[in-house]
Amino acid sequence: MTSPHANLQVECEGPGLGDGRFQVAERGRRRGVSLHQPPRGAAMEQKFEKPDQRQQDIQLLREVIDGDPYATVAQRWGLSRSAVDRRVKALAVQLTHAVGVDGLQESGAAFVKRLRMHRDAILQALEHFDPGQVSSQREARVLAPGEVDLGARRVRSRSTRPLHDLALYYLPFATGLRPLEVARLEVCDYLLEDGSVRRDSRVRADVAINGKERPLFFNHRRLDEALGAYLEERLRASHGAGADDRWRGLDPRSPLFLGADGKVHPITPNGGEGQNRYVCRPLLEIYRKIFRQADIPGLCTQSARLTLMSRMYGRGADEDQVGLVLGIADRSAVREQLPRPRPELTKVLEELA
Repeated sequence: MTSPHANLQVECEGPGLGDGRFQVAERGRRRGVSLHQPPRGAAMEQKFEKPDQRQQDIQLLREVIDGDPYATVAQRWGLSRSAVDRRVKALAVQLTHAVGVDGLQESGAAFVKRLRMHRDAILQALEHFDPGQVSSQREARVLAPGEVDLGARRVRSRSTRPLHDLALYYLPFATGLRPLEVARLEVCDYLLEDGSVRRDSRVRADVAINGKERPLFFNHRRLDEALGAYLEERLRASHGAGADDRWRGLDPRSPLFLGADGKVHPITPNGGEGQNRYVCRPLLEIYRKIFRQADIPGLCTQSARLTLMSRMYGRGADEDQVGLVLGIADRSAVREQLPRPRPELTKVLEELA
């Protein structure tokens, strides 16, 4: 699906965006930075331990969405204002491609006001962003059914854990779940006690990234086939086995997906003290490997979510229903990611009588 936003416009900062001297001084004191910065060069190198450029870009983005003007951030890091502007917006675009930012499209990444409006969503996306794995050619898009099928065949033939990886591959296309949410799923979220699939399930509050419960539907034949085969494989290996035959012989509270050795994928904090942010790095790396094996241009977790949105629109769902399934509360944020297609009036009115 070709983005309708081929040319990005730049929106400059203006009055009322946090560029007052008092706000700058306050933020400087909170970070331990003086308002009066030393000139570029050796003095700046002594004040800051210089990170690699990608990590520096991430910090620049964090400071900008926290409200600091470009000029202040530039002075703090010994950069030009235009360099900060360019690097922040380039990183924001990469986030929309590689991870996906709820409510923010590539075109919106060019506007600092929109970046600040979507601050929380950007911080969530940064949790799942691996700077070392960025591909400039991965642009999230809606995939055709044939592409999804082709990717599945490649994963099945190329993976060392084909049943496990194929189930993971289909899951975001069928449910819209994000990798961290997938890592938090338990067997009982997918299975009922009698071993049948829990068609009408829930994304529990402690599973959802935003902490809000939402519907979860398992109504995808190919996902059922792949996930069912993987759970049988698990049982044969006694990975997460239960005490009896209920839940297909598995422990209902064990994670739905385990490592090759049967161990739980660790979920670790990914933020400062007091910040409720987490990441499952092993599962993120598994997804990257799966997408590389599928070898479909533009394939990433966000592509799978966009594809699901498109399929839901095609079956008559409105933006509220799409947002409910994908965990996006704001209707306008749903439209930002993928607007509901509007039919031509000539087709709408054709032979109505």
